[in-house]
Amino acid sequence: MADQTQPWAERTVEVPPQPGVGVPTQRDPYRRGVASVGQPRTPRTEPFPAVDPADWSADSAPRRPLSWHLAQLRRGGEWSAAGGLFAFVCWGIWAISGRGDLSAPLLTFVLSLLTAVGLFALSRLLGRLIWERQLGRVRRSARGAHLVTALFLAGVGVAYLQQTEWVVTAWNWVTGN
Repeated sequence: MADQTQPWAERTVEVPPQPGVGVPTQRDPYRRGVASVGQPRTPRTEPFPAVDPADWSADSAPRRPLSWHLAQLRRGGEWSAAGGLFAFVCWGIWAISGRGDLSAPLLTFVLSLLTAVGLFALSRLLGRLIWERQLGRVRRSARGAHLVTALFLAGVGVAYLQQTEWVVTAWNWVTGN
């Protein structure tokens, strides 16, 4: 035992073992104050595969299923539907005001709709060339093409109304011309 006259002397005190508390063994996954060292990383031994630049394709994007493309075309379709409905109502007013055979006005409306479909396809093509290929961005919808188509169909509807005599007379009366 240590000398009692010197307070700084070492004293040994025995502590009885307590159940559940003890000195951690090597099998314990966590020991306080001891950092775990992982396995050293092994360098990559296999070489990168050789790629021939002639095999590179212009489209490096992954191929997507047809359902994905159709879902993209549907986004923004409410614009085209609204423009088509407006054009149809205006065409109906114009066709009924003619009080004649509806075959020629029906052909005119069908040709207007086919022109709108062609404009939609042209807008999508320009979007692919400019937005995706030149700017390198991903199109997530067809809202732009649908908006262009809706504006065209609204213009077609206004053109039908301008050819209806009583609508033009009513418009001039309202505006005071």
